[in-house]
Amino acid sequence: MDISIVVPSYNEEESIIELSSWIKKSIEPHGYSYEVLFIDDGSSDATWTKIEESAAQHSQVKGMRLLNNMGKSAALNVGFKKAVGDVVFTMDADLQDSPEEVPEMYRMIKEDGLDIVSGWKKKRHDPLSKTIPTKLYNWATRAMSGIYLHDFNCGLKAYKNEVVKSVDLQGEMHRYIPVLAKWAGYKNIGEKVVQHQERKYGVTKFGMERFINGLLDLLTVTFVTRFGKRPMHFFGALGTIMFFIGLGLFTYIGGVKLYNLSQDMVSKNITEISSFYIALVAMILGVQLFLAGFLGELIVRNKKSEFPVKEEVGFKG
Repeated sequence: MDISIVVPSYNEEESIIELSSWIKKSIEPHGYSYEVLFIDDGSSDATWTKIEESAAQHSQVKGMRLLNNMGKSAALNVGFKKAVGDVVFTMDADLQDSPEEVPEMYRMIKEDGLDIVSGWKKKRHDPLSKTIPTKLYNWATRAMSGIYLHDFNCGLKAYKNEVVKSVDLQGEMHRYIPVLAKWAGYKNIGEKVVQHQERKYGVTKFGMERFINGLLDLLTVTFVTRFGKRPMHFFGALGTIMFFIGLGLFTYIGGVKLYNLSQDMVSKNITEISSFYIALVAMILGVQLFLAGFLGELIVRNKKSEFPVKEEVGFKG
């Protein structure tokens, strides 16, 4: 199969049928074989019913319904495991991503040899309360990841199938798939300017807290990508520095005490000197950090995250 399109959906009952028809109209004239995987992320409206209707109308449409609302990363993770297309697309269900971009992004993967093509919504139909934080967020992500994309948060992206099989998403890390992919060795990352449609139905499901969560996840991804396979390089180095700072200070205090005693000079008891406790704390923290690095080397997280699927429709075998 040529194309898989993974569409996480949460309370988007108005747009499912229309999006299915739009995808069909955009892809079928090009002769590609494709599948559309709608992942109902525990919706409380009729989203799942609309997915079932769409699957009955279009043989390419498949659906999975998560037991609870687990977030976009969880929904994408489930879809990625089921996707069989050579090129896997992600697309939001709110009709703000245009399926008409799919053929060209597919060509960029297959002919230009890119591992990832990220959409860039150069002209956004969003209020300043979203565009300004988004620009700051994109700047911070570029600076910390070394990947120079204009729009990390764009839902429309294309990946080689092997790329999505290599990433494990948690929290709000769906924004950082290019970063995780680069860490896994997929470094050919491109970008395409795409259309940003105004929201037609409903309201956005994301508030300002997503930028806070996104920043925290950025710090997590930065640490994991740089030290995830070698935690001792971070904790061990920091612990060693802390330990020797404390040891040096303790040696200095002890040396002064011994010198004063040899000269029959009056001096304070070591336990009465505040610097002694600073040295002691630094040494203890150094040992703890070193042990944390050592334990991190022993504990390697290999198990992929699993998310319970409540129902499926359209899958065979």
